[in-house]
Amino acid sequence: MQAEDSAQAPLNPGIVFEMLHAYQRTAALKAAIELDVFRAVGEGPGDVASIARHCAASERGIRILCDFLVINGVLAKDDGHYKHTPSSAAFLDPRSPACLASVAQFLGNPANHVPFDRLADVVRTGRTILDGEGSVEPENPIWVQFAETMAPMMAPMAAPLGKVVLDGHNGPMRVLDIAAGHGLFGIEIAKQNPQAHVTGLDWAPVLRVALRNAERAGVHGRYDMLPGSAFEVEFGGPYDAVLLTNFLHHFDKPTCTGLLKKVRAALKPGGRAATLEFVPNEDRVSPPTPAAFAMTMLAATPAGDAYTFSDLSEMYAAAGFCDVKAHPIPMSPHTVVMGRA
Repeated sequence: MQAEDSAQAPLNPGIVFEMLHAYQRTAALKAAIELDVFRAVGEGPGDVASIARHCAASERGIRILCDFLVINGVLAKDDGHYKHTPSSAAFLDPRSPACLASVAQFLGNPANHVPFDRLADVVRTGRTILDGEGSVEPENPIWVQFAETMAPMMAPMAAPLGKVVLDGHNGPMRVLDIAAGHGLFGIEIAKQNPQAHVTGLDWAPVLRVALRNAERAGVHGRYDMLPGSAFEVEFGGPYDAVLLTNFLHHFDKPTCTGLLKKVRAALKPGGRAATLEFVPNEDRVSPPTPAAFAMTMLAATPAGDAYTFSDLSEMYAAAGFCDVKAHPIPMSPHTVVMGRA
């Protein structure tokens, strides 16, 4: 009988209960955002009665909710008064320019949770139990909500991606932004290079959100819309760069490779194709956020996954790309993977 490893972690039944109760943390954060608790805390004075008045809620409910947020490290409490932690002040108070509260609308959408109520069935079949193609069903309205609410989460990735894609280029160029969504990535390239012309490709209702963002950024005169499916519409071109941000993970390897071949055919010689992805290490269990994203794809899609760099490199090479490199974005779970035609 093999001796027990002396370095083995101690028994911890708490992890079982933490996972079983995790839904309470999600619900508490969503409720606090919906009730405007974080604005009330930021404006002060932070006592139960004033927060309850601001939120039009019961004092009992506010006390228990805010205590729960303190217990979970979201808020702080001092002498019966609630106050922000540095993180809640930056990312949850609506007065902060870095506020992420809007992402709760998409990430907390009940449609995203349905597969997890039947996750055992999903695991048995290896694909989503959602109707049709799941989250990638054509014209799925959830992507309009994504475009409208997820910009605060994606915005910090836009500037680093733009820098990698441009690689110092500041002359005339054409860029195709596939699955443009909110449009921030193509818009950022247009902002960094005043001679760049961007074409956003997505479903028409989604592109209307991207165009509004282009107008706010002052680049709408260099922003065109190409509505439809990336697998069906003609890309046109040739382009100097093509973006595939947060897109390949929705599909299996053969589908991704086929799309990358289509992308390469639309690029000028030497043109660049850049993906933005959650890229786990080869062990597929680290770092935690990119690796855990595979579960989201299992629940929501027929065949999507969180692909390692070797997976993505293989797809790029099969599509005819060379010089494939990974560019991790600092302080982010995302990686830009870029190849040249």
